[in-house]
Amino acid sequence: MLAEVRGSDTLGSGAPWKSSTAGKDIKQDPGIRQKHRGGKRLRQVSSQRNCFLGLEMKRELVWEDWDLQGEFTKTLVLKNTHSKLQKLHIRPPESKFFTTLIPQIIVLSPGTSYSMPITFRPLQRCEYEDSIEFQGKDGSFQVCLRATIPCHALEVPDSVLLPLCAVQHSSCATFMLRNVSKLQTCFQWECAAPFQLSPEQGLLMPGQECDITVVFRPQEAVVYQQQANCRFGEEGDKTESCCTVLLQGLAKYPCLQLRNPNTKDEKEQCGPVLHFGSVAIGQSLQKSFDIFNPSPVTASVSLSRLSSNVHLLGSEFSCDVTSGKVRPGGSLRATVTYTPAVVDTVSVEYLSLKCRGALNKTLLKLTGNCLGPKVSMSSSVVDFGCVEEGAAVVQTVELVNSSPVLAVYQWDLDCSGHSVFTIQPASGTVHPHSRATLKVVYRPTQPIAHHRRVACLILHREPMMLDLIGTCHSELQKPATLKPEHLVLYELHWYRGQDIVSDMKQDHNVHLDQEGVICPPEEQAQKRSDSAGVVSRTSMEEYYQSCLGCMDPVSSSSSVSSPHVTVVPSELLFNHKISSSLSTSSSSSQAVSITNHTKGKLSLVWTAAQDSPFSVSPSSCDLAPLKSTSFRVTYDPKQLNTLHGAQLECFAYYKDNHIEERLLCPPWCVTVRVVGHSFQPGKEHFIPCCTLKPPRVEFPALSVLSYRTVLLQNCGDLPLTFCLDHISNPAMPESVSVVPSCGLIQPGNHQILTLRTTPTEDSPKQGFRLHLQLNESQHTKEVTVVNVVEKLHVSLEGNSLYFQPTALGSRTQRSHYIRNLSRLPLRFQWSIPEPDQELIFVEPDAGELHPNESSVQIWYFSPLAEKTYTLNPTLSFWPIQTPGCNKSHLTLEVVGMGSKGFIEAEKAVLDVGETLVGSYRSIQVPLVNNSPCPISFCLSVQQTLPDEGPIYDPETVPIALRLDCERGTIASHSTMLLRSTVRPHKRAQYIWTISYQTLNASGFVSSPPQAVCEVRAKGVFPTLQVIDVCSSGSVDRLSKVHLWKLLSLDSLNEHLLSNPSPAELTYRTPTKHSLHSCPSIFTNTVLDFSFGAAPLNSDPSTFVLMFHNPGSISVDWAFLFPEDQQIELEYWAETGEFSSNELYQMKVQDNRLFSISPRSGTLLPGQQRAVQFSYSHDFAGTDRFPVVFKLSYGREILLNFQGVTVETDRPYLHFPSKRHVFTSVTIGDCTPPRQVYELHNGGAVPVRYEVDTSALSQLQVDNFNHPVLCCLNPKGEVLPGKTAMLEWIFSPLEAKMYHMDIPIHVQDGESTLVRFEGCGYNSPTLGSTNPFNCSDTEAPQPCVQRLPFPGQVIFLSEDTLSLGDIPVCSRSSRIFFLTNVSPTDTVHYTWGLLQQSIHQVVQIHPEGGSLHPQESALCVLTFTSTDYPTVYQLDIVCQVIQQATLTRYHDALQRWEEEKERQQVEFTITDKNLDCQGVLIDKVPLAAPVRKGPPLRKYKTLPPICASSSCETVGTICTKLTRAEQRAQRETARVWRRPEPPQPALLHLRVTAHSHGLQDYLTYLPDQFNKHYRCLQSVKPQQLETTSSSTPLPARLPSPTHGPERDITMHILTTLLRDILDEPVFTQSLITLASKPITYRLQETSPSHCSSSPSSLPPPPCPTSCHPTPQPPVLLSKTTAGQTEQHNTMDSEGTAGCLGNRPQTQNTLHTEHAPADMSEDVLLNTLQNLMMEAVRGELVLTVHPRTVMLPPVYTRTRRTSKAIAEEEREHLKNRKETQV
Repeated sequence: MLAEVRGSDTLGSGAPWKSSTAGKDIKQDPGIRQKHRGGKRLRQVSSQRNCFLGLEMKRELVWEDWDLQGEFTKTLVLKNTHSKLQKLHIRPPESKFFTTLIPQIIVLSPGTSYSMPITFRPLQRCEYEDSIEFQGKDGSFQVCLRATIPCHALEVPDSVLLPLCAVQHSSCATFMLRNVSKLQTCFQWECAAPFQLSPEQGLLMPGQECDITVVFRPQEAVVYQQQANCRFGEEGDKTESCCTVLLQGLAKYPCLQLRNPNTKDEKEQCGPVLHFGSVAIGQSLQKSFDIFNPSPVTASVSLSRLSSNVHLLGSEFSCDVTSGKVRPGGSLRATVTYTPAVVDTVSVEYLSLKCRGALNKTLLKLTGNCLGPKVSMSSSVVDFGCVEEGAAVVQTVELVNSSPVLAVYQWDLDCSGHSVFTIQPASGTVHPHSRATLKVVYRPTQPIAHHRRVACLILHREPMMLDLIGTCHSELQKPATLKPEHLVLYELHWYRGQDIVSDMKQDHNVHLDQEGVICPPEEQAQKRSDSAGVVSRTSMEEYYQSCLGCMDPVSSSSSVSSPHVTVVPSELLFNHKISSSLSTSSSSSQAVSITNHTKGKLSLVWTAAQDSPFSVSPSSCDLAPLKSTSFRVTYDPKQLNTLHGAQLECFAYYKDNHIEERLLCPPWCVTVRVVGHSFQPGKEHFIPCCTLKPPRVEFPALSVLSYRTVLLQNCGDLPLTFCLDHISNPAMPESVSVVPSCGLIQPGNHQILTLRTTPTEDSPKQGFRLHLQLNESQHTKEVTVVNVVEKLHVSLEGNSLYFQPTALGSRTQRSHYIRNLSRLPLRFQWSIPEPDQELIFVEPDAGELHPNESSVQIWYFSPLAEKTYTLNPTLSFWPIQTPGCNKSHLTLEVVGMGSKGFIEAEKAVLDVGETLVGSYRSIQVPLVNNSPCPISFCLSVQQTLPDEGPIYDPETVPIALRLDCERGTIASHSTMLLRSTVRPHKRAQYIWTISYQTLNASGFVSSPPQAVCEVRAKGVFPTLQVIDVCSSGSVDRLSKVHLWKLLSLDSLNEHLLSNPSPAELTYRTPTKHSLHSCPSIFTNTVLDFSFGAAPLNSDPSTFVLMFHNPGSISVDWAFLFPEDQQIELEYWAETGEFSSNELYQMKVQDNRLFSISPRSGTLLPGQQRAVQFSYSHDFAGTDRFPVVFKLSYGREILLNFQGVTVETDRPYLHFPSKRHVFTSVTIGDCTPPRQVYELHNGGAVPVRYEVDTSALSQLQVDNFNHPVLCCLNPKGEVLPGKTAMLEWIFSPLEAKMYHMDIPIHVQDGESTLVRFEGCGYNSPTLGSTNPFNCSDTEAPQPCVQRLPFPGQVIFLSEDTLSLGDIPVCSRSSRIFFLTNVSPTDTVHYTWGLLQQSIHQVVQIHPEGGSLHPQESALCVLTFTSTDYPTVYQLDIVCQVIQQATLTRYHDALQRWEEEKERQQVEFTITDKNLDCQGVLIDKVPLAAPVRKGPPLRKYKTLPPICASSSCETVGTICTKLTRAEQRAQRETARVWRRPEPPQPALLHLRVTAHSHGLQDYLTYLPDQFNKHYRCLQSVKPQQLETTSSSTPLPARLPSPTHGPERDITMHILTTLLRDILDEPVFTQSLITLASKPITYRLQETSPSHCSSSPSSLPPPPCPTSCHPTPQPPVLLSKTTAGQTEQHNTMDSEGTAGCLGNRPQTQNTLHTEHAPADMSEDVLLNTLQNLMMEAVRGELVLTVHPRTVMLPPVYTRTRRTSKAIAEEEREHLKNRKETQV
C-alpha cells in the first residue's frame, strides 16, 4: 500500500483519498487534478515501455522535480517494431503548458526510432495533465503527460497477518515502512491492545526503510482485526496525513496433556498419577512423563510443587523441568527422581502443571514407597556346649536378606580378643535376596559357663539379638553345662519378675509348673501380678540397656525388671580433653564400678586379652548381694601415635552351686567401651576420611520414644575414632542419645550409630546439629536431628458442601477432597448422625492418608421430602502409630434440597414416516427436563398395531422400536437426545408409547409409568404402480382400455401394492443364484403379459409403461431374464445337455424377441419412469418367455411374456381375455342397455367371424324363453389391424350372476370359446349413491397424464372423459386441452371421427389444427346420446405429426416427382450401363396372400424383391442367399421408391358414458335431470346389417315388418294422412302459422363452415340419422318428461317397448319464449370463450371480484316498492285491454 500527502497548495481544495487500481492505497493531500500515483512506483510505471499498433513507447511521461518559472524537457521515443512502414498523424497537447516542435505527420520505417522532445512550462504550483494522440492506419492511441508536485508518501502493506498465538502469550511479525517520497517524513503509530508496534515513532529520510515490529498479546481466544493508524508528514505539521494497516491475529486457548511414554494404550495416556513403586532407601529411581501439546499454538509450561509444609528437610521428589515451551503437536519430556529417606514410609507429592492462558490446570500425583532391608538369622541361639579350657570351637550362623535392598550389618562385639566370643566378619553387607555365612568362635579362658546376648545392628532397622552360650571345663573345675532351655526358663522368670536365688532361699521346697518355672507363694504371686504385667522388651530397648551398662532412665519405666548387674561408666576415654559426663582423664588408668542388684552372691570375671593396651585389675572377684565394687582400667599403649579402642567384657554368675541343674541361671555379661590414643603433644593426628549417612535425621512428629540409625563409614586407610561432642550442644543428652557415643573404626569398616529421642513441641522446627569429633582433633561430622511434635492438620475442600436440587427418592453425588497437611500418616473416619444416615453417606467413609496426600470422597444425597436439608457430618482422624491417642475432629456442612421432577418430550407425537420392512432406521427423541433437579429414569416401550384389529396379540409380535439407552439421567433444565432404532417387522402402522419411571437411589423403580411421547411409523415395502401406458408399432391403434387388459395391469398393480411372501424375500436383491438355464422361482404370483398379435415381419409391438413410486422410500427394480439369474459356470463345468424348454428360451434370448429398456433402475419417492417393452415378430407362432419382475426388498412377480406372430395368409382374431363381464343390469328393465365386446384382428388379412347363436337360443330356452343375452351383429368382418365391436344386450331375469360360454367362429380359422358374465340385481333404492351400479364407465387407468412418454410432443389434459350416467337423447359438452410440449417443433393434429359409431354421437371442435411450440389449444367435445340406453366406451384417436417431418417428406416427394418427370421426358441412347439408372415406382406392392376371398387389385409392375430384415437379426436361422435373391437385392438398391407419408403418432381419448331411459333417470336421479340438455331430434342407433338367420331381437325391440303386417300398416297410415290433408281446418291452420312472424330460426351450419379459431366456437348441431328435417329441441322438465313416458305402448309379451315410441311435443311454440337450444348454445359458447381467454392469460379466474357500491337500503327499498307498484298497474291495464 502506498500512502502519500501533498504539500501546501493555495489553489487546492480538500478531497478524500481513493484506492488505486494496483491494490495499494494512496493517501494524499488536495491538489487541482489529483491522480493516485507516487514516488518510486511512479518511476517504475514511467520506465515501462508498451507496444501499440506495432510502435514501442512509454505509456506516459511524468515530470516530478520541477519549479516555477522554468522549462523542463523530456523525450518521447517511438520505435517501429512492425515489418512495414508506419505513417502517423500527431495531435499536439491541448494545453499551453506542454509544447512540442514536431511535424503533424511522421513516417517510421521498420526498425527505426523517432525522438520527440516535449517541454513543460509551469505557471502555478499544482498538478498538470495532458496527452498527445497518435493516429495510424489501424487505429489511434494516446500518451499521457503529467506533472506532479512533491508530497510525503509512505509505502506500507495493506494488512499484516500475525502468527497464530496462544492466549496470554505473544507472537510478533515485521513489515517494511518505506519513504517513497523525496521529502523527509516523520511518522507516529497509533494502535490499541492487543497489538503493539515498535518503534512507535521516527523520522525517515527520502528512500529510507524501517522495519516495524508488531507484537500480538491476546487475552481471549477470538479473531482480532484492528486498524493501526500511521500519521506522517512534516515535523510539527498539524495537517499531517494518515495511512492504515490492517492487523490480523488469531488467538487460541493452549491445552496440555500428560502422557506416559512407556504406555501405548491411549486410555492410560493421561494418567494423573506417576507411581514409583518400592524404592530402596538410599537409592534413586527416575521416571519420565511427556507434556504433549495438542493445540495449534505454542504453549508455555511451568511445573511446580503444590504448596505444603510437610517436608521440612526438602522433598524426596525432584524434577528436572520447571518451565519450558512446547510447540504445536510436540511434547516436552520431564524426568522425576525419587530418593526416599525414611524406611517404611509412603511419599506423596503433587506437581502442578500450569500453562498461561489455558482453561484448566493439571495435577500430577507422585507416589513412592521407601523400602528397607529385611534381614533374619538362621538361629537365635548358638550353643557351643562344653569346651576345654584353652580350646576353641567354631560354629556358623547365616544372615538372610530377603529384601531387594542392600543390608548393612554390624555386631556389637569386640572381636579383637577382648571377648571369649568372636564373630567373623563383625560387620559388612548382605546383598539383596542373598545370605551371608558368619563364623562364631568360642575360645574360653576360665572354667565357667559363658552367656552373652549380642546385638546385630541393621542399618534402618531394629537390631537382632543372638544368644551365645558355652561352658568351659578344666581338669579341676567342671561347672554345670549351660543349655538353651536354661535361657528360655530364665527369660520366663525375668518377664515374671522372679529371682531364682531369692525364691529358693525363701522356700527350699520349690515347686515347678508345667513349663519348669518356679511356682512362688500365693501372696508374692498375687503381689507381683498386681504390680506389673507381662510386657515384652523390644530389641532396641535391650540393645540400649546393654550399651549403657546401667539403669536406663528413659526405658526403665517400661521395663518389668531392673537389670541384675550394672556397670558405671560404660564408656572410658583416655587422653581425650573433652568435658562430659563420661569418665575421661589424661591419666593411664580409670575406675569402673559394678553393682550387684540380685540377692545372691556373684562372682565377677573379666576377660583378658593378650597384647592389649587395656587391662583390668583385679581380673576377678566376688560381689556380695546388693553391693558394688570398683575395678581399675589401665591404658598402657605399646606404640606411640596410634589409636586404640576396645570393648571389655565381664561375666557375673551366682557363686552358690547348690541350685538344681534344671534351674541353672545363665551368667550376665557387662561391657565397658574404651577409646584412647598415644599421640604425643604437638603431634598431628590422623586426618579422618569418612562419611556419615544420612546427614539429616527426621523423627516422627509424635511425642513417643523413637529410634533412628545412621552409618559412619571409614573410607580411609587409617583407623578412626569418634566421640560425641557434648560441648556444642549441652542440652543434647536430655533429648537425644547416641549409642555408641564413642568408638574405634578400623580402615574400611563402619559403625552403625543409633539415635533415640522423644520429640517435643518446643524443639526447633529446623532441628539441631550433633557433632562427632574425629580422631581427637578439630575434624568433626555433623548430623541434623529434627524432633518436633506437630499438631495434626487435615484440610477440607471448603467448609460446606452443596448439592444441586435432587429429585425425591433419587440420589445425587458430589466429590469432595480432604488432604493431610501433617508429616504423620493418618487414619480417618466419617461420623454421620443416625437420623441423617438415610439422607447422606460417603465413600470411602474411612481410610488412611499419607503425608501430603489428598483423598477424593464421594458424597451421596438422597432426599426424602421436598425441602432444604442442612447436615453436619464429622471427620475424625488420628495418627496411625498411636491409635489410642486423642482424636481430632472437623465438621463439614452439607446442604441439599429435595424437589419433584418430571420428564416430557419436545413433541407429543413424533411421526417417523414410512420405513422399509426389515431395515434399520435411527431416530432421535428429544427428552426435556424442565424441573430444577436431574432425574434418573427407566424407559419402557408399548407397541400398538391399530391396523391389526382384535386379533392382534402384543405378546407374540416383537417390539419394532429399540431404545439405545433404557436407563439414564437427564440434567436439570436440559435436553437429552434419546437414540432409538426402528425396525418394522411387517407392513403395518406402528404406534409406540414411550413411558418413563423414576429410579430411586438403589436403582429401583419408584413411580408408576408415565407416558412421555408417542412415536408413529409405518412399515412399508417398496411399491411400484403403473399409472399410464401407451403403444406403438403394430399395436399403436389399441385403446388404453385394451392395453390395460392385454397387459393385466390391474392385477399387476394389485400385486405390486401387496405384501411379499417370505419366499419372495429369499434373495432381497437381484442375485444370480441358479446353475440352470431355467432358474427356480420363489414366488407364486404369476401374471400373463400379452404383447398382442401382429403379422410376420411387421413392426415390433411396443408398449411403454409409466411406473410411479407412490411410497416414501426409493425403489430399486429390475426385470430379470433367465440369463440374469444364472450363475456363469466355467466351460468345463457345463454339461452341454439342454431340455427343449431351455433350448427354446435360449432361442428367444439369442434372437432378442423380447426386449426391455431399461431393465433396471431406481425410483425415488414420487418419481416416475417410462419403461419400454418390445416384441419382434420375426418368427411365426406363439412365443412365451418368463421374466421375473423384482423389487429389491419387496415383491417378486413372474411375468409370462406372450406374443403371437401370425402368418401373412392366416385369419386370426386376438382375444386379450377369454372372459368378459357385462355391466350389471336391473332385472325387469324394459330398456336394458346396449353393451359392446371388442374383436381385434391381429393378422394381415380380413377376418370373417360369426357368433354361435345356438348357444344363445339354448340360453333363452333355459330362461323361460326370455332373451337373457342377445347379439345384435353376430356376423361381420374385421379388417387387418382393426377392431370390431360386437353389440350385446344383456337382460337378466333373476338377481344372480350369469355365466354364458359363447363360441365365436372364424372363417378358415380357429373358433374361440368366450365366457360372458353378467349380474342382475334388484331395482336400486331411491337416494343411493350409485343407483345404477354402473362401474364400467369408470376408467381403469388414470384420467390425467402427469408425465409425457419418450418422444411424445402433444399432451392431453385428460386421457379419459367420463360423462357418467346421462339420460337418452341428451347432449353434454366437455372441455379439454392439447398442449405442445416441444420447445422447438410445430405439430399438426387431426381427430379421427370418421367411424360411424363415433361420429354418430361425438363431435370435437376443432377437428384439427396446428400447435406452435409450447402452445395449447382448447377442444370442445360434444356428446349426444342416442334414443336407446347404451353403455358407451369409445376410443377416439388423434393423429399427430410434426411440421419438420412433413417438411422433409414434402421435400423428398418433390425431388422424387421432379426426377420422375425428368425421366419421362429425357432418355439417353447408349449401349452401356443400360440398367444403372434407378427405377421409379409409386409404392411398394404387397405380396398376394394365399386365401379365399375377393381378388386383389392389380399392379402395373412386379414388386421388387427386398431383403428381409429378419435375416440380419436372426443370422442363425437364415440360410445362404440364392442367386435370385442376390439379384433381387441389387435390383432393390437401384429402385427409388416414392417417399411414403410419415406415420403419425396416435393419442387415444377414451369417452365413457351410460345412458338411461327418461323414466328410470327421473325415478332414481331426479336431482340430476335438470343438469342435462335433451335434444328432441333424437339420434337413432346405427342400423346394423343383419340377415334373416340372425338371432331374433327381444320382444320389446321393433321387429322388422314384412308380409301381411307391412301391408296393413301402410294402408292405415295412407288413409290417415289422406284424411288429414283433406281437412280444411288443418289446411287453414298451416296458412295461419305461416303468416305469423318467426321469433327465432335456428341457423343452419355445417362443420365445413366452422371457424378454426377456438375463441369463436359455434354450437354443434344435433346430428340425426333418420329424419332429414330437424325438429326444434326443447328442455324437458320433470312433468313434461313424465307425460311423454306415459304414451309408451305395450307389446303382446307385456313388456314395454319403449324404443318404438317417441316423446310427444306440442304443435306450436309460444312466441314470447325463446327456444331452449338458443339459450343453451349462447351459454355454452360464452363459457367456452371464457375458458379460452383464461388459457391465453387474458382472463384471471382466481382474481378477487370487484366490490360494487350499492345505494342505501332504504333508497333501494323505496325504489323497489315503487317499481313493483308500477308493474302491477301495467299488468292490470293489459288484462283489461285483453278482455275488451
